[in-house]
Amino acid sequence: MMAVETQAQYTTSYMMNEEHQYMTPEDEWDRDLLLDPAWEKQQRKTFTAWCNSHLRKAGTQIENIEDDFRNGLKLMLLLEVISGERLPKPDKGKMRFHKIANVNKALDFICSKGVKLVSIGAEEIVDGNTKMTLGMIWTIILRFAIQDISVEETSAKEGLLLWCQRKTAPYRNVNVQNFHISWKDGLALCALIHRHRPDLIDYSKLKKDDPIGNLNTAFEVAEKYLDIPKMLDAEDIVNTPKPDEKAIMTYVSCFYHAFAGAEQAETAANRICKVLAVNQENEKLMEEYEKLASELLEWIRKTIPWLENRTAEHHMRAMQQKLEDFRDYRRVHKPPRVQEKCQLEINFNTLQTKLRLSNRPAFMPSEGKMVSDIANAWKGLEQVEKGYEEWLLTEIRRLERLDHLAEKFKQKCSLHQSWTSGKEELLSMKDYESASLMEIRALMRKHEAFESDLAAHQDRVEQIAAIAQELNELDYHDASSVNTRCQGICDQWDNLGTLTQKRRDSLERVEKLWETIDQLYLEFAKRAAPFNNWMDGAMEDLQDMFIVHSTEEIHSLITAHDQFKATLPEADKERMATMGIQSEIVKIAQTYGIKLSGVNPYTNLSPQDITNKWETVKHLVPLRDQMLQEEVARQQANERLRRQFAAQANIIGPWIQTKMEEIGHVSVDIAGSLEEQMNSLKQYEQNIINYKCNIDKLEGDHQLSQESLIFDNKHTNYTMEHIRVGWEQLLTTIARTINEVENQILTRDAKGISQEQLNEFRASFNHFDRVMKLKQFHVLGLKRNGMMDPDDFRACLISMGYDLGEVEFARIMTLVDSNNTGVVTFQAFIDFMTRETAETDTADQVMASFKILASDKSYITVDELRRELPPEQAEYCISRMTRYIGADGPAGALDYISFSSALYGESDL
Repeated sequence: MMAVETQAQYTTSYMMNEEHQYMTPEDEWDRDLLLDPAWEKQQRKTFTAWCNSHLRKAGTQIENIEDDFRNGLKLMLLLEVISGERLPKPDKGKMRFHKIANVNKALDFICSKGVKLVSIGAEEIVDGNTKMTLGMIWTIILRFAIQDISVEETSAKEGLLLWCQRKTAPYRNVNVQNFHISWKDGLALCALIHRHRPDLIDYSKLKKDDPIGNLNTAFEVAEKYLDIPKMLDAEDIVNTPKPDEKAIMTYVSCFYHAFAGAEQAETAANRICKVLAVNQENEKLMEEYEKLASELLEWIRKTIPWLENRTAEHHMRAMQQKLEDFRDYRRVHKPPRVQEKCQLEINFNTLQTKLRLSNRPAFMPSEGKMVSDIANAWKGLEQVEKGYEEWLLTEIRRLERLDHLAEKFKQKCSLHQSWTSGKEELLSMKDYESASLMEIRALMRKHEAFESDLAAHQDRVEQIAAIAQELNELDYHDASSVNTRCQGICDQWDNLGTLTQKRRDSLERVEKLWETIDQLYLEFAKRAAPFNNWMDGAMEDLQDMFIVHSTEEIHSLITAHDQFKATLPEADKERMATMGIQSEIVKIAQTYGIKLSGVNPYTNLSPQDITNKWETVKHLVPLRDQMLQEEVARQQANERLRRQFAAQANIIGPWIQTKMEEIGHVSVDIAGSLEEQMNSLKQYEQNIINYKCNIDKLEGDHQLSQESLIFDNKHTNYTMEHIRVGWEQLLTTIARTINEVENQILTRDAKGISQEQLNEFRASFNHFDRVMKLKQFHVLGLKRNGMMDPDDFRACLISMGYDLGEVEFARIMTLVDSNNTGVVTFQAFIDFMTRETAETDTADQVMASFKILASDKSYITVDELRRELPPEQAEYCISRMTRYIGADGPAGALDYISFSSALYGESDL
C-alpha cells in the first residue's frame, strides 16, 4: 500500500510490512504534535464499531477504546477472532506487568504477520494513550481488513479505491477520487449499496443537496441488511472540511468484504455468459451452414436432371437454342453457385476453428451435408455438365450432316424421277407390232440406247439408296418419308428393269423381220446418250452442295474441281464428234435427196439438247469456282478465329498455372504480421479478379468459334473447359488461402500468441518444409506446396526442444493429421504449438461458475438464472437445461452439471 499522506492524523508510531509503508515516519509526527480533534472523534467511533463487529462474534464488546484494551485480554481476543488463530495463553493477573505481558503477546502476534511496528510499546497501550491505541488499531485494520484487497495488481489502498471507482462509475453525481471529501454527500455509499443490492435503495430519489439524509440512509441500510455496524456520524462527516481518511477506509472496507460473495457470483456469471455467447454464435454458424448446404445441394439436384436430358431436337435452330441456354447456365447461373460452394467451405473451416479454440466438439453436419458430400455432388454435376456439352456439339454436327444429306437426297431423287418420268409407259408400248422393218430396226436401236442410258443411271439409284441408309443410321427425324420415297424409286427401278428386259425379248423375237438399220442414227444415239449422261453428272456435281471444316478440305475440293475443268477440252472433242455424226446424216440426206423427218428414231436427244446442256455446263463451271472461293474465305476466317482464341488461351492458361504456384508459396513465404499478410493476399486476390476481363474476352472468342461451327483447334492444347476449371480453382484457392490466414489471426487472438511467436513458428515451418516443396500436387497442371511430411515435422519439433519417443510422436501426429493425409499443414502446426498452453474454458470451470451462482447447491433454479444472468443468456440456459432429478431439489430445479458437460461434448459427470 502507498504511504499515508504526511498530514497524518496522529502522532503515534507507524508500521510497515515488507513491501508497503502505512504510517508516517516517527520524526514527522512530532511536527503535527496533535491529532485533529474531529478526526480523533471519527477514528474513535469508527475503530470502536469495527472492533465490536468482530468481538461480538466472541460474545463481548468494548465501550472505551483506550481503556478496554489496557489489560491486553480483549486485544488478544480481537486478534484471535479476526485471524482465526490461537494466541499464547494470556496472564490472568491484574498487575501492571501482567497487562504489559498480554499486550506484548498481542504486539508480537501482529509482528509475526509481517507487520513492522515502530515505537509502539506495550506501556503506552497499558497507560491508555489514546493516540497510540488508535494507531495500533489502525495497524490491525490495515493488516487484516485492507492489506489483502488488490485489484489489477494495485496496492491495498489503491485497489480498494479502484474497486469503489468501478462500482460507482455508472452513477450520476458520484466521482470517487479519495477516501475523504468524495464521500461527504453520501451518494458514493448509496451507489455501492445500490450496485450490489438495488432492492435496498431507490437511488433515483436521492438528492445531492441532502448529504445527511443520504449518509443516514446508507448507514441504516448497511446496519439492517448488510450486518455492517454504524461506524460514523453523518453530522461529523458533513461538518468536517476533510473527513478522516482512515475512518472512511475502515468503513468502506466492510462493504468490500460484505460484497465479496456478490463479486464472486458476478465473475461466475460473466464466465457463463461468455461460454453461452460462444455456443450461441457457433449454433448460428451451424444453422447458416446447414441452410447454405441445403440450398446448394437442392440447386445441384434440380440442375443435374436438366443436364442429363439427352432428348435431341429435330431442327438445327432448336439445338442451337439448347446450346445458348447452356452458355447462359455457364455464364450466369453457375458462377454464383461456385462462390457459394467456396464460401461454404470457408464457413465450415472457420466454424471448426472456433469450436476447437473454444474447446467444443467438432461440428458434424446433417447426413448428406458434409463438405465431402457437397464436393462429390459438385463433381457429379461437372461430369454431367461436360457430357451435356459434348452431346450438344455432337448433335449439332449430326443435324448439320443430316440437313446436308436430306437436301442431297431430295436433289438426286428429283433428277432421277425427272428422268424416269414416262419411261414405264414407253417400255410398255407395243408399237413394234405394226411397225415397218425400218421402224422395227429403229425401235431396236432405240431400245439399246435406252438400256445404255438405264445402266448409266444405276449409279444414281445406288447413291440414293446409300444416302437414305445413312439418314436412317443418323436417326433423321423424317426418315419415314425418306424411306418411302427411296422404296418407291427402288421399286420403280426394278420395274423398269423388268419392263426393259421384256421389251428386248419382244424386239429380239421380231428382229429377223428388221434388216435395215440406220447406222448413223444409231451411232449418234449411242454416243449422245453417254455424253448426255456425263453432262447430267457434271451438272449434278457442279451443283452439288458441300460441307467442310478446314482449309485443307476446301483445297481438296478445289483440286478436284480443277481436275474436272482439265477434262473439259476432251469432253468438247466428244461433243464435236457426236455433233459431227449429225452433220454427216444431214450431208448424206442432202447428197441423196433424202427427206428427213427431223427426228432420230433411236433417241430423244436432239443436237440442240446436247448444245443446250453443254452451254449449261460451261455456265456452271465459273459459278462453282465462285462458291469454292467463298468457302475458302470462310475457312480462312475460321482459321483466324482459331489462331485468335489460341493466342489468348496460350497466355491465360500458363498465367493461371503460375498464379496457382505463387499462391502455394504465399501463405508461407510472406513476411510481416498476419494483418500485413492478409492485406497482401487481399491485394493479390484483387489482381486476380481484375484479370477476369481476359477470361470474359476469351469466352467471347469461344462463342464466336462455336457459332461458326468450329469444334477443333490445332494451335493450342487449352480448351475453354480447361480455362474455366482452372479459373474456378484459382478463385477457390486464393479464397481458401485468405481463410487460412483469417483462421491464423483467430487462433493467435484466441490463444494469445504474440507476433514474435507466430514469426518464430513460421520460420521453423518454412525451414523444414523443403522436402515437401518437391512433392507438389498436380490438378490440371496446377501446383501447391507449403506442407511438411512426418519426418520433417519430427525434425522441426526436435529443433524446438521436444523430446519425442515413438509413442509420443504418434500421439502428436493423430492431432495434427487426424485424416491420415501424410502431411502437416501450417494451420495444423500452429494449432498444435498453441494447444498445450492455451488458456481455454473447460467444462469444470463452467460448472464451478454455475455452482457459485447456485450458492453451492447441486441444482439451480429458474429465478437464480434470471437474477444472475442477462435475459438472453438466462433464457438460453433455461431452454436447454434438463430437469434436476435429485430428491433435494425443489420443483422446477435445473441440472447445471450435465448442461456444463454437454457444452463441451462430454458425458454427464
